Amino acid sequence: MAKLTIVLSIIFILLGLIAYFGLSAESVTALIPTFFGIPFLILGLLAQNENYYKHAMHGAAALALIGFLGTINGLFQFISMLTGTQVERAEAVTVQALMAILCLFFVILSVKSFIEARRAK
Repeated sequence: MAKLTIVLSIIFILLGLIAYFGLSAESVTALIPTFFGIPFLILGLLAQNENYYKHAMHGAAALALIGFLGTINGLFQFISMLTGTQVERAEAVTVQALMAILCLFFVILSVKSFIEARRAK
């Protein structure tokens, strides 16, 4: 899971940079995925150390849950956008939806990993 956390952090950092510099440099909020990616990277690197693994992974799971809850509205807007509804700042909605999906994916994998670790004891 530590390597997955690092990979996810790189995806978030790149997503934020692409959103800001490539799509819309109008607002610093386009960098929100980058602001999530940096702590994910730190937690992933900490999880490389066995002494910090458990705490770092729980922190990463909590951060992913916060990220999902913060972007779930964008996911709903994206779904309505796919059905033909016009939305403001479609690029921002797409980035939010992508971040929501990635965060949810990570939370699900984290919970699965926590359950497997508990059963292995």
